[in-house]
Amino acid sequence: MLPLFQAVRAPRGAPDQPPQRNTTLRRRLRLAALAAIASCSVLLAACSHNEPPWQLTNVSGHLPDLAFSLTGDNGKPVDASAFKGDTTLVYFGYTHCPDVCPETMARLMQVLAKLGPDAKQVRILFITVDPARDTPKALHDYVGAFDAEHARGLTGSDGQIESLAKRYRVAYQMEKLDPSGNYEVTHSSAVYIFDAEGHARLLATDSDSPDTIATDLRRLIETAS
Repeated sequence: MLPLFQAVRAPRGAPDQPPQRNTTLRRRLRLAALAAIASCSVLLAACSHNEPPWQLTNVSGHLPDLAFSLTGDNGKPVDASAFKGDTTLVYFGYTHCPDVCPETMARLMQVLAKLGPDAKQVRILFITVDPARDTPKALHDYVGAFDAEHARGLTGSDGQIESLAKRYRVAYQMEKLDPSGNYEVTHSSAVYIFDAEGHARLLATDSDSPDTIATDLRRLIETAS
């Protein structure tokens, strides 16, 4: 299994966090993503001669299939089988995120618009890395503000979220409480793309444009048809 990210989680208010931890961790996550992308490109070059290259990072065979048992934003249990038959985009974030999460969701909305009728075969799963604050209702309101038709919010226990993050090499770090009792969660920002059979196929980063993501998604959808 190719390690894309190392899952990281620390308790809120940890006293030994150094200054500018946020900036340092974000830099580490970006470097880890770039290293993983480079590794994938090298490993997959030898086996991709018979088909045109993907514009996104091809992770076929290097990440496990889509599998989880969580709680949906309707408060009911849900597992990965509910999304079989759809091309599924998985993003780990949280509703109090000040910038990266809303920017990513807005970019994915642009992707859906570019897909046109093909968008009906796409689902976006927003999995929280902050289950303490992200209740099903909070997630429902958050994803619904972007797209109530295609997007679903998912939460679970700390253990469930940590286990799933490790499965897909997602890194996240609870930051120190501020004087008002609030905190941020630094997290990796990749979007994981699974085909209609639930196989991990592609990885999109914040440097990939909506046009690039839409092009590869359309190709995945046509392949499944």
